[in-house]
Amino acid sequence: MSLPLVRLPSLDLVRGFVAVGRRMSITLAAQDLCLTQSAVSRQIHALEELLGVKLLLRGHRSLSFTAEGERLFRSADSSVQQLQDVLGEVSTRGRARPVTLSASIGVTGLWLLPRLSRLQALHPNIDLRVSADNRVADLRRDGIDLAIRYAPAQAVPEGALRMFGESIAPVMRATAETPPLRSAKAVAGLTLLEFDDPPHPWLQWADWLGAQGWAGAKPKAILRFNQYDQVIQAALAGQGIALGRLPLIQPLLDEGRLMQAQVATPPHETSHAYWLIQAESHPRGEVQQVAAWLQQESASAGP
Repeated sequence: MSLPLVRLPSLDLVRGFVAVGRRMSITLAAQDLCLTQSAVSRQIHALEELLGVKLLLRGHRSLSFTAEGERLFRSADSSVQQLQDVLGEVSTRGRARPVTLSASIGVTGLWLLPRLSRLQALHPNIDLRVSADNRVADLRRDGIDLAIRYAPAQAVPEGALRMFGESIAPVMRATAETPPLRSAKAVAGLTLLEFDDPPHPWLQWADWLGAQGWAGAKPKAILRFNQYDQVIQAALAGQGIALGRLPLIQPLLDEGRLMQAQVATPPHETSHAYWLIQAESHPRGEVQQVAAWLQQESASAGP
């Protein structure tokens, strides 16, 4: 039986519940809503008291839905998303909406930013918002129009457009006086710049050295970084030799700021590629223009 309109809970309470349900975290929901954790907790308690049922089970550093909470979340999340979409369109009518593009920190800093001046020259009236984040965002929920994702073909959603593949080779500052990297012995005099990213072992030196048959090689030192752009900045500063993701750093190679090391094997092709994903199957004109520009730029980035 439907509730009378006058008895519907406040939208603030529903919004707080949906924010917690989307994140399954009161802390993160509070950040999304620009509220304190205690304020969000009070909203959840108030909604539970109003409905007379428990909606969330609170464990040690964990949240889960009750049966009633899961049922309410499925409906409320869909309804709030529809409100977000419609209100976004209504509130921006008569003025240009920014095109929001999501990409990882490394892709943004190394591949996208050096090219943005060309987008501005081609489409000066487009307002682009770049969201640089290594977290995989929910495009519709987070208001993102386009995303560049790094993944194998089987892991991307239907409709994703392949931008370019990936090849790996050792690179260093162009002025560095480094001997040819053609034996395990040569590794002993080098400082290796390591991307500390265990889920992607092909981006780490142990994998590359093993492929050369030099698994036991001992470098002079290893410097580790948790962001790939930091690895490349260290290489530019002459602090060591890095495994270069060639399509991402092509501008630095073209400018002569980095160079490939002399090695006996060709660059390693990985199974991953960079993909362009659209939030909507029929996006507005400005989004289509940015997507077309990204595809045009990616055509020169690699195979």
